[in-house]
Amino acid sequence: MKKEACESYALNIGKHIHQGDINSFIPSLSAYAGIDLVIGGPPCQGFSIAGKMDENDERSKLIWSYAKVVETVKPKAFIMENVKALAVLDRWASVRSSLMKKFIEMGYSVNFIVLNASDFDVPQARERVFFIGFKNGTISPPDLGTMLMPYKVKSKTVRQALAVLDRAGSGNNTSICNARITLTPQPVLRKSAYAGMLFNGLGRPLKLDGYSATLPASMGGNKTPIIDEKALYDGMTPWVEGYRDRVEKDVSVAQRETVPSFLRRMTVDEARVIQTFPLDYIFCGSQSAQYTQIGNAVPCNLSKAVCSMVVDVLRGKTPIQYSGLF
Repeated sequence: MKKEACESYALNIGKHIHQGDINSFIPSLSAYAGIDLVIGGPPCQGFSIAGKMDENDERSKLIWSYAKVVETVKPKAFIMENVKALAVLDRWASVRSSLMKKFIEMGYSVNFIVLNASDFDVPQARERVFFIGFKNGTISPPDLGTMLMPYKVKSKTVRQALAVLDRAGSGNNTSICNARITLTPQPVLRKSAYAGMLFNGLGRPLKLDGYSATLPASMGGNKTPIIDEKALYDGMTPWVEGYRDRVEKDVSVAQRETVPSFLRRMTVDEARVIQTFPLDYIFCGSQSAQYTQIGNAVPCNLSKAVCSMVVDVLRGKTPIQYSGLF
């Protein structure tokens, strides 16, 4: 785990975190055998369509380290988060099957589900898979979709969520991202001004009255989303919408126009709000390290919903509902 992320955890949550190779800690975890819950999010870059898609990537192998933790600790339940690709791509079908088989052999009723964070009070259209298991002696998979339904809360829009912050550079929104914004001379158009490729880099404008795209861990440079201050603060029509229409009529516009000064990169505090971190959560490290911690995180409100469901099952407040065979 990243040093700065460990420091942030220790400062905000508690100094019971260990930094280092998880494999070196697994033997000592037997002291916690029989605990209620194990939660983890093994690094996902090896499975992600944004990564190298390499099953032999050392980070990909950490799903098996997670399974070893579960095997060692034997919790009453577990939650494992990863990228959507692990759940839906044929390329990873054998990995999914082997993982599910291993959990079943350990005595868990297990299933997996892809969730969209925007369904759980997160202003971000971020999809992730969750493998969830209960140690109850049956191999019937739990109906996770039905079980999570009561925990759904439709999110605010990006504009509504960012209303808790002051203007960039002031008050509770002090960290400015100085990464330049430039127009690409060879634009790629889509129906939406918020898709395609109008700017250099992968940072696209935020759709203020909708949901953000997935915030990447690589924010801080030209992959950082773009905010239109006139649209956010003054209610003006977003500049990018008019620009996209002008380019469609005459592509040479891309050679003549420049980015207006009221377009800027998203700040760390705006990213934290979209990832639903508390405003008083303190991130350690450089600005780049703070962006990385936010982008790497599971959105807090999504985590809370999934964990609340599992905890309610463990406390007997919610029964396990079973689906057909997966």
